[in-house]
Amino acid sequence: MQNPKNKIRNQAPKPVKPASVKKPTKRKPVPRSKYDKAEITEIFRRFAAKNPEPQGELEHINPFTLLVAVVLSAQATDAGVNKATRELFRIADTPEKMLALGVDRLGDHIRTIGLWRNKAKNVIALSQALIAGHGGQVPADRDALVKLPGVGRKTANVVLNMAFGQPTMAVDTHIFRIANRIGLAPGKDVDAVEQHLLKVIPGEYMLHAHHWLILHGRYVCKARKPDCEACIIADLCKFDKKTADRPAPFV
Repeated sequence: MQNPKNKIRNQAPKPVKPASVKKPTKRKPVPRSKYDKAEITEIFRRFAAKNPEPQGELEHINPFTLLVAVVLSAQATDAGVNKATRELFRIADTPEKMLALGVDRLGDHIRTIGLWRNKAKNVIALSQALIAGHGGQVPADRDALVKLPGVGRKTANVVLNMAFGQPTMAVDTHIFRIANRIGLAPGKDVDAVEQHLLKVIPGEYMLHAHHWLILHGRYVCKARKPDCEACIIADLCKFDKKTADRPAPFV
């Protein structure tokens, strides 16, 4: 009779399964600009030649009224905001005066602007925050600005650029559309487009770049029907559906 111990000893060891190796996840390629450095430089050279000192279209008196105007402009037109704020800024051009005005009286001035109730609360709250934390002054710092009620990154970038001369890129719907439509700085969201534009736009043009792109998107490279005949970069543009191959004659 076989010894049970020998039986166990003579059994072949069970094969050990190799550890499963996870395949590395493939990263989606980061979209690249369709333009080389020389082409991008020429695009902004033309924008600068046509409009050397572009101005934003929101009316304001000082950094505070600019901040308020940009907060009010969310989901509203600049023209509509300007119509509502002309009288408002005449009587409340500082955080202290705005706070004294109060939510209800402020609301009376901005009723024609979309989401005015919530915006009125935010403007009063940011006025309080400026008085309490910044001595009534608008800070020239993005991190401090985005902590204010109703202020996001785009609003902060506009204020830093227009009030303090910082070379920021405030990506709105116009800039997002152009960056992706013509392949200048494609990105899946506004943050990606912002970072891409900051990377590809030559430094000497950064200060005014966001205004040139906004104005180009608002009046030429429009959402529904781009006016390619009036476009000063038509010969450089790589939009598949453009309707003109020559730039406007001023260049």
